[in-house]
Amino acid sequence: MLKIGDVAMKNPVVLAPMAGVCNPAFRLIAKEFGAGLVCAEMVSDKAILYKNEKSLKMLFVDEREKPLSLQIFGGDKKTLVEAAKVVDEQTNADIIDINMGCPVPKITKCDAGAKWLLDPDKIYEMVAAVVDVVKKPVTVKMRMGWDEQHIYAVRNAQAVERAGGKAVAVHGRTRVQMYEGTADWDIIRQVKEAVNIPVIGNGDVKTPQDAKRLLETTGADGVMIGRAALGNPWMLYRTVQFLETGELAPEPVLREKIDVCILHLDRLIDLKGENVAVREMRKHVAWYIKGIKGASKIKDQVNQFDSRNVIKEVLYSFVEEIEALELVAK
Repeated sequence: MLKIGDVAMKNPVVLAPMAGVCNPAFRLIAKEFGAGLVCAEMVSDKAILYKNEKSLKMLFVDEREKPLSLQIFGGDKKTLVEAAKVVDEQTNADIIDINMGCPVPKITKCDAGAKWLLDPDKIYEMVAAVVDVVKKPVTVKMRMGWDEQHIYAVRNAQAVERAGGKAVAVHGRTRVQMYEGTADWDIIRQVKEAVNIPVIGNGDVKTPQDAKRLLETTGADGVMIGRAALGNPWMLYRTVQFLETGELAPEPVLREKIDVCILHLDRLIDLKGENVAVREMRKHVAWYIKGIKGASKIKDQVNQFDSRNVIKEVLYSFVEEIEALELVAK
């Protein structure tokens, strides 16, 4: 079973730390759908130290989400260490994760995120400095390399282990690939063979069968699911079930999706207020109804409204319309 430091998970399925998505409203749903570990969206070290109100709110952890990993990023050792201390001493997160994979230019320009992938010595220095001052286990999420000419995943993972890191998550793409192309799972296998700490594999896990195949072909200790869980927490539940029993639970029907979508919206409202929550929820609504005939028309409607009740009405009218069509088709 996946164990990071002294934190044990009930299964090896991990929700990836997706920026702009993994707030407590979504993470709690992921936990209720069975994820063994949920990861919070990344927070800037400097924003924590400057006591930026929005960033400090991102450090909130609901007890029901645990075990939970809080992710920080930064390019300066002093501020990264100080921010890690804040997470260690002032939050009830179980794990401190350092982002070494974010490919976005505004992050890499600050010598943070995926920029570290070019320098195993810096990785060692930064991770060791954090490990020295915190009690919680420290982990790293990284990509396999910066570009095809600079794939240092094995050396980078070894640097994390030498520095006292307790686990490493490896996304099988380079920074240059962003989210395009195919993830290279073989590099995950190579990392697993090169270190003794747990390795979590990430990239192109779109179905429960993919998750099982990744674990079997790479030997990884855990499997991280990101985009496949957007609007689809059933992916987490179905993966856990498939890994445990070998049986595939059925896909949800539209009404089930909308029930969870509204629960998600209500939790977001509790967290951020109706005005902000409704705007943020628009992208999630698109994910919940993706692939269903007529979804683009509904998405356009939802994007026009700022009221929770109106959105609920639009979505359930859509459900009734689809259910009526299915009844006729029978």
